[in-house]
Amino acid sequence: MTHTYQLTGMTCSSCEAKVKSNLLSLPEISSVEVSKNTNTATVTMTKHIAIDKLQEAMGGANSQYQISAIHHNEVTEQAKRWFEIYKPILLIFGYILVITLTIQFVNGSFSLMQWMQHFMAGFFLVFSFFKMLNLSGFAESYAMYDIVAMRFKTWGYAYAFIELGLGISYVANFQPYLTNIVTLIVMSISIVGVLQSVLNKKKIQCACLGAVFNLPMSTVTIIEDALMIAMSATMLLIMYAAS
Repeated sequence: MTHTYQLTGMTCSSCEAKVKSNLLSLPEISSVEVSKNTNTATVTMTKHIAIDKLQEAMGGANSQYQISAIHHNEVTEQAKRWFEIYKPILLIFGYILVITLTIQFVNGSFSLMQWMQHFMAGFFLVFSFFKMLNLSGFAESYAMYDIVAMRFKTWGYAYAFIELGLGISYVANFQPYLTNIVTLIVMSISIVGVLQSVLNKKKIQCACLGAVFNLPMSTVTIIEDALMIAMSATMLLIMYAAS
């Protein structure tokens, strides 16, 4: 993709050369054309780069060179980039949601308990599948932020099989109390490391889909874990109320 930016502060050809060199230092940028006469920079990049990152490459907010978007909507571009990054997770959740809601539609009535059971079955089966594709790669990535896997490397390997077991248990409706209690405990432990990484702004790979997709750790991972915690807790409350 190619974007044209307003770029002020260039007064000579040396400024043009410096700005061009600084922007080309970013690995995502393949070519740059700058002009002090028009105060513009035309940048070709492999993926969208936020304005603040471009500004940082030129010396930060206090630099004499200031860049701003003129020929594209920065908010729209950021949204497109976010969707491109998290498209695998969004598609997986979308597929599971549509399939589980379709089951409820075919049944003729909506059962919250059954829908959550099916949704969690799909979630754990699909996510464990991607982890199994490269189990050692997942374990290595998981050990970078999970509070248990940091101390016990084998936990990363066990975690993938626990997810698989939970998925099968939800499909078979095996020991619902036990299945939801295990889910609540495992996901609560998992979310601690995720929260620490996001709050500390660590730029590490999220292992939720194993080592197949290079997904960054973010609030999306928090929402994913929190959703499983909320669903398992809700199911436990419903079962307790019905007993």
